[in-house]
Amino acid sequence: MLGHPLYDESGSKVGDVKHVFLDDETGRPEWLGIKTGLLGNKETFVPTSGAEWVADHVEAEWEKDFIKQAPHVDVEAGHISADEEEQLYRYYGIGPGGRHAQAHPGDAAPERGRETDDAMTRSEEELHVRKETRESGRARLRKYVVTEEQEMTVPVSHEEVRVEREPITGENRDAAMRGAEITEAEHEVTLHEERPVVSKETTPVERVRASKETVTEEETVGGEVRKERIELEEEEDARRRGHRER
Repeated sequence: MLGHPLYDESGSKVGDVKHVFLDDETGRPEWLGIKTGLLGNKETFVPTSGAEWVADHVEAEWEKDFIKQAPHVDVEAGHISADEEEQLYRYYGIGPGGRHAQAHPGDAAPERGRETDDAMTRSEEELHVRKETRESGRARLRKYVVTEEQEMTVPVSHEEVRVEREPITGENRDAAMRGAEITEAEHEVTLHEERPVVSKETTPVERVRASKETVTEEETVGGEVRKERIELEEEEDARRRGHRER
């Protein structure tokens, strides 16, 4: 507990645990010395019977202001006197008190019974839930290259030779009779065709970034709590007189 924070019943921080005082007779922890104030130069006391160690801090069953107004105790000698302890017991309303305690680190003590008069006080435990943020995982963007086949269909054209015949007419007779009457000759025609040529070009297609968003969901937590019950037990003569609980 030493050096760890102490919170009140509503979750407000009271201060840090500076001392743990043990009972002289039983050796069990009785009181926690809590540093308070902006500079931590003040110390107030909380009974261990009303404090519980939870995860990394201590939770007390009283309000912050009530704890800070507890009777002053001089602990320069490292010891709580019987009178000082009795004042603390009366202030917190627990146990008869009157035993000595000395400074020593330790653990939580058993619970004490509360002082009662002619009326009983019924108490219940309540669950208090706090939230803490922890790292649950990491994510990163990674870029890598994959190769895949891609096909495209494009129209291509080519030239073919076609023989055309036309009869001799008055319009083409002069051209047809030009030259020798009978001879050998050749005429060459150049043919062309289209062929697809593939090239590659790198083009940016999108921008990708990783961002975080907070998703809120319901989560059910639970624990065992104790509750006190008060029942009326009547003697036979009292029931005959018609006594009943009010």
